[in-house]
Amino acid sequence: MTFVGGRARISGTVLPGAVVLGPTVVGERSLIDSFATLGYPRRSKLLELKDGTLEELDAVSAGCHIGSWCLIRRGCVIYEDVRLMDGVELGHNVLIRSGSLVGTNTKIGTGSQLDGEVHVGDGCSIQSNVYLPHLTRVGSNVFIGPGASVMNDRYPPSDRLEGVEIGDGAVIGSGALLVAGVRIGRGAVVAAGAVVTRDVPEEAVVMGVPARIVGSRSEYDAKRLGILRSGRR
Repeated sequence: MTFVGGRARISGTVLPGAVVLGPTVVGERSLIDSFATLGYPRRSKLLELKDGTLEELDAVSAGCHIGSWCLIRRGCVIYEDVRLMDGVELGHNVLIRSGSLVGTNTKIGTGSQLDGEVHVGDGCSIQSNVYLPHLTRVGSNVFIGPGASVMNDRYPPSDRLEGVEIGDGAVIGSGALLVAGVRIGRGAVVAAGAVVTRDVPEEAVVMGVPARIVGSRSEYDAKRLGILRSGRR
């Protein structure tokens, strides 16, 4: 059953089975796939619900904003007070919680989570099953490989949360772990499976557990281009 609340402003296309709550805005040429949910209320509001009907959820939701030319695939849940800029694409079953912002033309892969107030810049490529917790800040043109995770608590569980910052143009390899509070410099590269426990300088390449500097971005790019030109995998 499709549900589109009376306060929603829809300029794009909402397919059957989707749920659009509150004063959600969907921009032109955007596609909301079946069984996606937009404007889902935050926890504090859910705890105060009486009946839990879609009508009640719609009434309490503050809505979200979906820009133009966005693609929201099946199973995605976008909470209230989320803003997706123009050209954002989401894989299946992506979860984005309240307070998050995703920049223009960024792509987020299947099963990934923005689990709190997370800011992501323009032109990023976030692959499948990536976990970005509350307070994470990602610059523009960043690549994050499949299964990479970010922490925001060094001594869990505690109330001393520290966000991770990833600079513009950085590359985070598959399965990498970034420990709470670290800063990844502009253009830095974190190798697959690395555990980053301290700040990474701009244009540095780090790998290992714990991660250590092993080279520079220029060396990394030269090797990558050489492999691409040779056709080797």
